[in-house]
Amino acid sequence: MSPDPDLTMTQPGPHRVKGAFLNLDRRLFEAVAAHHWPGGDRVLPRLSRAADHGLLWCATAAALGLTRAPGARRAALRGVASLGLASLTINTLGKRTVRRPRPLLDPVPHVRRLPRQPTTTSFPSGHAASAAAFAAGVSMESPRWGAAVALPAGAVALSRVYTGVHFPSDVLAGTALGVGAAWIARRLMPTLVESVRPAASRAEAPTVRRGAGLVMVANTSSGTSTRIRAVRDELPEARIVTCGPDDIREELERAAKHARVLGVCGGDGTVNTAAEVALESGLPLAVLPGGTLNHFAQDLGVRDARDLRRALESGSAVRVDVGEFVGDDRRGVFLNTFSLGVYPELVRERERWSGRIGEWPAGVLAAVRVLRADRHPVEAGIGGRRRPLWLLFAGNGTYHRMGLSPGRRLDLADGRLDVRVVRGGRRPATRLLSAALAGPLTRSPAHTAVTTGRLRLTDLAAGTLLAYDGEVRETRGDLTLRKLPEALTVYRPPTGDVS
Repeated sequence: MSPDPDLTMTQPGPHRVKGAFLNLDRRLFEAVAAHHWPGGDRVLPRLSRAADHGLLWCATAAALGLTRAPGARRAALRGVASLGLASLTINTLGKRTVRRPRPLLDPVPHVRRLPRQPTTTSFPSGHAASAAAFAAGVSMESPRWGAAVALPAGAVALSRVYTGVHFPSDVLAGTALGVGAAWIARRLMPTLVESVRPAASRAEAPTVRRGAGLVMVANTSSGTSTRIRAVRDELPEARIVTCGPDDIREELERAAKHARVLGVCGGDGTVNTAAEVALESGLPLAVLPGGTLNHFAQDLGVRDARDLRRALESGSAVRVDVGEFVGDDRRGVFLNTFSLGVYPELVRERERWSGRIGEWPAGVLAAVRVLRADRHPVEAGIGGRRRPLWLLFAGNGTYHRMGLSPGRRLDLADGRLDVRVVRGGRRPATRLLSAALAGPLTRSPAHTAVTTGRLRLTDLAAGTLLAYDGEVRETRGDLTLRKLPEALTVYRPPTGDVS
């Protein structure tokens, strides 16, 4: 039985400003319901349903990733990250803070109404937040792709009012929240344009006009056809040689005999081979990204053929360090990273399955299989003691963490190896995660991180896998890692300061 109301107390009256706002919001909703857009009754409800649970944007991100266009994959990842942050905010704060009922459907024609009406509160619109977050995130990384995504994102936001499931203010609030989530994600994970390019010493290099004197070898297995067409447009006098991965070294060595500048188009593994040939021949190297990750080209600031043309025509080049490993049975160089343990095992396992089930599913399967193994991938002598290891990572230069994004180098010629060791023990996934989240110079019972100019490993068992710039090989015996300071001359676009 409820208590009797206190009739002696003054009861609060309607808030004038709030009432005027809600009345305007209701009238705008009714105006949209009364208006008929040609084709809207057929398209907008379907588009609204396609965006349920972010499925439309996840599919769009997957399509962007498959295009292999410059910046498309980074734009897709940023869009999904922004969408995830917006969805988390909506579900944990937005819907629980303002419990606004959904609009009455009386003014909305039956043909527009969704088959299943939402049961959550109305404010703010989660669909509008997801659409705005994804579009804003993509735009921050690639304005061109952002413009392409903006139209369907706007249509999804409009569809939520058109189908009668939200008031206009719900959509506006959701849009604002989505854009805000994209900006927060940008703070946590700076865009490629915002990232500080690593410093390096200036180098003397030939000025190359229209590509005259440039011989570029392109790895056809990296999906470089679009890049090669762009090179022909930007550098019409360049000589371009295409070949498969098995012939890369031979073609690079042949090209080095006739070139003023040695060029390469491919992923990090292909660029690694080109760097070794350039070192042997004493030629400057021109790098055009053509693979999946392209870490070295990104650090140089070379995103496409236009950037490379600007660097060549201005003669803008820098000297960078090269990492070298020398063992009993193997020698090689690395521009990015060298590793033993889990990572080489994971790459080998992924390659075993990728041809059957695709790259991404193969990567997930490989991670599960490797981390569930009941043995340490490698044992090695370090500092006179033999240790079981889950991972040994050595970066060519110190890697610095930027927000929650993977680390980047701020100096390509610092003379240091960034060495991180994850020790053997139980719960490998926990140990690897703690090492990944830690800073570059930390120590814990699970891992150690130091910078050094030289590292010696001993007593590696026969068949031990090593990986350098994504390439996997077997080794045994003793192994020494060291730096070759400012050994390689590479072209880099002239924008930005170079020390």
